Amino acid sequence: MPTTKESALFSRTKIGSIDVANRIAMAPLTRSRADKNGVHSALAVEYYRQRATAGLIITEATNISRQGRGYAFTPGIYTEAHVNAWRPVTDAVHAAGGKIVCQLWHVGRISHVDLQENGAAPVAPSAIQAGETVFLETGKRARPSMPRALETDEIPGLIEDYKNAARRAQEAGFDGVEVHSANCYLLDQFVRDSTNKRTDEYGGSVENRTRFPVEVITAVAQIWGPDRVGVRLSPLTRSAGDTPLDSNSQSTYDFYAQRLGKLGLAYVHCIEGQTRGDNAADAFDFKALHAAFGGKYIANNSYSRQMAIDALASGRVDMVSFGRPFIGNPDLVRRLCRDAPLTEPNQETFYGGGAEGYIDYKTLDGKPAE
Repeated sequence: MPTTKESALFSRTKIGSIDVANRIAMAPLTRSRADKNGVHSALAVEYYRQRATAGLIITEATNISRQGRGYAFTPGIYTEAHVNAWRPVTDAVHAAGGKIVCQLWHVGRISHVDLQENGAAPVAPSAIQAGETVFLETGKRARPSMPRALETDEIPGLIEDYKNAARRAQEAGFDGVEVHSANCYLLDQFVRDSTNKRTDEYGGSVENRTRFPVEVITAVAQIWGPDRVGVRLSPLTRSAGDTPLDSNSQSTYDFYAQRLGKLGLAYVHCIEGQTRGDNAADAFDFKALHAAFGGKYIANNSYSRQMAIDALASGRVDMVSFGRPFIGNPDLVRRLCRDAPLTEPNQETFYGGGAEGYIDYKTLDGKPAE
């Protein structure tokens, strides 16, 4: 049985107005198993159902529009077909006693003309090409295409795309949404002065650079109510896209968090370090960011069981999200509760494919996940 200190990780709480059974969240995990139109198969229903013991599931990043897509075979939430594919997922999670929110995603410049409608250029705050690579439908990797800078009069249309996706997420039965403002994707591209060189009201000062993200999140909160909307941030992440950091990340993200706090949101969800890297909570003052936000805080990035227990005991965090451990351990909550060994996931099956490496991982007792 967990000790008194350990038990906080497995205790009930509320994140905004969402009741959760424990303080363990499933972080967003791109698995690239939707079809070419971003429509999930029945495999996704089983995948998420198996992991419904998480206090809160945050879905894989989900495209708000065709323009928002940057990787092949990633799911969408902007058409009726997407709603019809996600609805069995949310029903299955709820039937298993879980809660699930949809992460709303626009990649911005981290895309390729082959993934865009009619071969259009990706869009971004400024016409600065990204590095790294994206996955194409051919199975090949490619450097993101040169983006074009968004015109000021296009901004309202993008906000409408987010609102449409938020409404679709309601229709699909989610418990809320998380707005993806991390990992150097569109909203993060506006926030950072390294990727935002605009001279209109959406560029220049930190107030202007955070204007569009705040307008998006405000619009989404009008659809859902702010207490069912979270936001993901990553002040130290350089990828995807080999993106430079902001010239003063601490002051920029503290200011952004303060603006978000005024909206009364359910939570902020912070990647504490370089995405997919070691935890680097000491390399940035996340306590100050949390204080600036003033609401619930979900911590992420290479947390161990003990790190999660200690962070909760200190009062620094309200919940901890685990990513890759949930891939190989559908019963991760039970394993953490028992301090049991974890199965290392097969990296060869992370992206694309079918059931292998997706829904065939065994539980602690060696049986198929139920």
